[in-house]
Amino acid sequence: MKYLLLNCMNETAMLNLPKEEAGRMHADYLAYVEAMRQAGVLLANHGLQPTSRAATVRVSDDEPIIVDGPFAETKEQLGGYFLIDVPDREAALSWAARCPGARRGSVEVRPVWE
Repeated sequence: MKYLLLNCMNETAMLNLPKEEAGRMHADYLAYVEAMRQAGVLLANHGLQPTSRAATVRVSDDEPIIVDGPFAETKEQLGGYFLIDVPDREAALSWAARCPGARRGSVEVRPVWE
């Protein structure tokens, strides 16, 4: 079964990490991705650029309304995702708990419609 692990964190705090700490976190993510690859569960993953590079699109009266940046002001922002294929919800939750981002933010686990 496919699950999307949505890695959410405080973007400002992450962008302002001291260089050594950021390097450790990067290494932790590389190890996490490699563990997923070795286990054969990783289908795709990407980190996302900062929300300052984002745009939000809505349509009103058939006209697009485009707003730079995220639509909602939140404490945590979507920083990246992992698409995995695992036997069940418990396995997906286990992988989410191992995500380095879960220590500094949250990882939302969502099953994918198939």
